[in-house]
Formats: sequence, structure tokens, C-alpha cells
Amino acid sequence: MNVEELEFVLNKVAPLITKQDTNMRLSISAKERLVLTLRFLATGESFTSLNFQFRVGKSTISQIVTETCEALYQALAKDYLKTPTTEEEWLDIAQDFHQKWQFPHCLGALDGKHINILPPAHSGSIFRNYKGRFSVLMMALVDANYQFLYVSVGAQGRASDAGVFNESDFKKALDQGLLNVPAAKPLPQSDIQAPFVFLGDDAYPLRTDLMKPYSFRQMDYQQRVFNYRLSRGRRVVENGFGILANRWRVFLTTIMLNADKVQKVALACVCLHNYLCGIRSDTYAPPALIDSEDGDHRFVEGTWRQDGLGAMLPLQPGKPCNSSMAAKQIREKLKSYFVSSAGKVSWQDNYI
Repeated sequence: MNVEELEFVLNKVAPLITKQDTNMRLSISAKERLVLTLRFLATGESFTSLNFQFRVGKSTISQIVTETCEALYQALAKDYLKTPTTEEEWLDIAQDFHQKWQFPHCLGALDGKHINILPPAHSGSIFRNYKGRFSVLMMALVDANYQFLYVSVGAQGRASDAGVFNESDFKKALDQGLLNVPAAKPLPQSDIQAPFVFLGDDAYPLRTDLMKPYSFRQMDYQQRVFNYRLSRGRRVVENGFGILANRWRVFLTTIMLNADKVQKVALACVCLHNYLCGIRSDTYAPPALIDSEDGDHRFVEGTWRQDGLGAMLPLQPGKPCNSSMAAKQIREKLKSYFVSSAGKVSWQDNYI
């Protein structure tokens, strides 16, 4: 952050973390509490290291980090982490996906990652993931500008992408029609009626409102084109997690906190990420950090990939499930549209 961005965050959070002085001692100021917390989030340093830097006891540091992360979420979530609930908001997101990634009727890309944690006491194996580490899961929906629209943190490490999705309040709201997703409309420059959809990888279920790639080993031309176009749209969630882990490097470590406190850490980082991405902060997300394409639409890796996602493992795919005929028909419609004169892009044959 630059100075102005730090002052903005401090003004937001200070009323929630300011403590009163006592006759025995002066309180730790709100600014020092915020700076200490940001140092922890941005570096993933141990409390022992922070103890030497800030001259604050380790137990106090743990309390400060937890309280400040909770305050950051409370102060910023209303403006910087909200799932759209109106048709107009969803249509704006779909327009961005169409203009930037040439995937029409797309409302966001879904993915999930593991966050390594301390083994919770008496938890058995429920937090142990497929790599034998203890973790909680973070599932997120990201828009075309790498901002998080929805985040769920806290599922046990042994769950799969599909399992986390099926148990999420996002799916429940989607199934109950609470998100006001726009009704089906013709695809751009065509008369093909298609619903608005979210994008997921092969671990997610194929639904009428959630598209996933074809998983056949021997795909035909149209299926390869569809997978390429979907992968371009899904790249935003890979970059969203990549920027998050590169800038808030606590995610690249094993977070030495309980699972409930890790949830507060993750939500605070997402709010800060959305704020800094939303104001186009050059100090936070310079152009070279993010994946891009050259003049020939050839993929250019962002610098975040040099460090990768470290401890943030991808989620384990669940068991294949039978998709509805309606969902398969929608994917077939999109597949045909992407090779039609109305929906094709001139460079797609070069990269399939």
C-alpha cells in the first residue's frame, strides 16, 4: 500500500480497534495494531519474529491479529465484499466477461484452495487433506477484474470442490432464486437463447447455471474450442488467488492459528484485496503481476506464477456425477456458438 491507501484503511478500522489507556499502562495505538497485522498478513512471519520487531508479546500479537482481522472484515465487507443481488449488477459483470474474455453470459468463475493450518485438537482426520496436511478450504467466486464476489472459508480439508460447493450458502441461494440472476437471453449477435452461467473446472458439477470443460481424452474440434474459451474465462479466478497469495503471503505458509481464526484472516485479506484492486492500486497489482496476452493473444504468464500458490493446494476433485440433459444441452449450445460466425474469435484455432 502507499500512504494514502494505508490512511484510508486506518480511518475505517480505527474506531473498532482503538483501546483506552489505563493507569497502569498506555494502550497500543490503532495504527500500530493495524501495521502489525498487515505485516503478519503480507509476510506470514512467525509471532516470534514479530515479537522482536514490535516489542509486543506473542500472546498479545495473536490477540491483535485476530481482533484487527475481524475489524477489517467488519469495516470493509459492506463495500468491498458483497455478492451481487440485482439483475443490473450481474449484467455488468457479464458485460465485463464478454468484453475482456470473450465469454458471453458469464457471471463469474469458481474455484477453491486449501489453506494450511495447525492440526486442530481432537479433530481426527477431518481436516487432513489429500496431501496429508491439515487445512481448511476456501471457495471463491471471482469477477472479470480479479475481485472476489463471494468467499466461503472453513470447510474441512478432506472435502472436494463439489462437496464444498454443494454445502455452500451460495449454492443454496442460487437454487432458491435469491440472487436474482438474469433470465435467459439470446447470445450476442445470434438468436440462440442461453442462460447466464458461472464457470468451474472439471471438479464442479455441470449444471444449467454452471459450466465446466469437456473431459474426454479425444475431443473433437468444437469441444476443444469450447474448452479453450472456458479456460480464458476461468483464468480470472486463478489470477485472483495468485494475486491474493503473492501479496498476502501468509497464505503461502502454515498459518499457526485455529481454524476459526484462519477464517477471519482469510476474509480480511479478501476485503483488502478487493479494495486495492477496486481503486486500481499500481503498488498492489502492477500490470506485470497478472497474466496477460500479447498482440497475437498468446498467453503471457504473470510474475505471481514465479512463486506459485505455495501451500494453497487446489482442491481434490470429487466423484463424477451424472449431469442433467438440460445442462448438457446448454453446453452444446455454447460449443456451437463459439465456432459460429457470431461467436468465434479470430485467434482461437491457433491455441486449441
